[in-house]
Amino acid sequence: MRDPRYDILFEPMKIGPVTAKNRFYQVPHCNGGGYRDPSAAAEMRRMKSEGGWGVIFTEQTEMHHTSEITPFIELRLWDDADIPALAKMAKAMHQYGALAGIQLAYSGINGPNLYTKEVPRGPSALPIRTFTNDPVQARAMDRQDIRDLRRWHRNAFKRARQAGFDLVCLYGAHGFGIIQHFLSTATNQRSDEYGGSLENRSRLMRELIEEGRDAIGDTCGLTLRLSLDEMIGELGFANSEVRDMIEMHADLPDLWDLAHGAWEDCSGPSRFKEEAAQESLVSGIKKLTSKPVVGVGRFTSPDVMVRMIKSGTLDFIGCARPSIADPFLPRKVEEGRIEDIRECIGCNICITGDMTMSISRCTQNPT
Repeated sequence: MRDPRYDILFEPMKIGPVTAKNRFYQVPHCNGGGYRDPSAAAEMRRMKSEGGWGVIFTEQTEMHHTSEITPFIELRLWDDADIPALAKMAKAMHQYGALAGIQLAYSGINGPNLYTKEVPRGPSALPIRTFTNDPVQARAMDRQDIRDLRRWHRNAFKRARQAGFDLVCLYGAHGFGIIQHFLSTATNQRSDEYGGSLENRSRLMRELIEEGRDAIGDTCGLTLRLSLDEMIGELGFANSEVRDMIEMHADLPDLWDLAHGAWEDCSGPSRFKEEAAQESLVSGIKKLTSKPVVGVGRFTSPDVMVRMIKSGTLDFIGCARPSIADPFLPRKVEEGRIEDIRECIGCNICITGDMTMSISRCTQNPT
């Protein structure tokens, strides 16, 4: 039986036009399967639905062939032919009542396009930033490129809705999304209406969200995943400017999904980053918006989760690695089986799976 102290974690929560059955939110995360192993990826998400998660997201999903991150294997929504595989995943997420979410990614200066051979596009002409240090240069997008990008996003939103997803997330975090590249002065050196001031650097984000909302209508929620701090001071998108941007666009998305800087900042090992390690970066942001806020921090303790909710820091408890270590974490809390939770220890072997183009593994969960 559930401990009454944890009742708040099981309250239904609205995200735009849809309602999550509880506050347990599996944020987007890769699993090494992507377009190559869609059945395995769908089964992983189905198990989390059985485990009681209220919201379950895909990994980053490449939404156009002009921006892909080969050799890494992610999901794709390049055209209508990709809809059936993604519909299979949405159906798996829905099986036990979770909301199904898809994260759309246009990788910009993180997409070397080693498969399609397209010239990468970014806000400015810069070398591609990849884990494999590919010697590739992105060209600066002109106004026609931006119009094309907006059209490609509208098409991807429509395909996501057709595949059966309840939530669509735009990726602007961890240095991987074109939205972050436009927001950051480290990667946006433009002098037109898309560069310079924070308002101008936010313009593409506003256009994509507003047009995306028109594309999906009132049947899907629209979320934005954003970096809390690029950790390069005034050279980039710092936490103070993130707060200014959120206050400026307080009610633009249906939910703010917040995560620390790059992967090495966000997914630190437990030896260096304790549970709720990002609390100081996200604290106070909820006061800037009437929309719900989700954050991450290797959450495994329901007591810490409750504190994050009751303190007004978060509305949803975001988990990636903990949802891999124990897909049944929410159910175990609901059934009063706290001692049975397989705690994520932050060893990051799950991440090495994606980095080696293989299905993620977990030292705490051999399944």
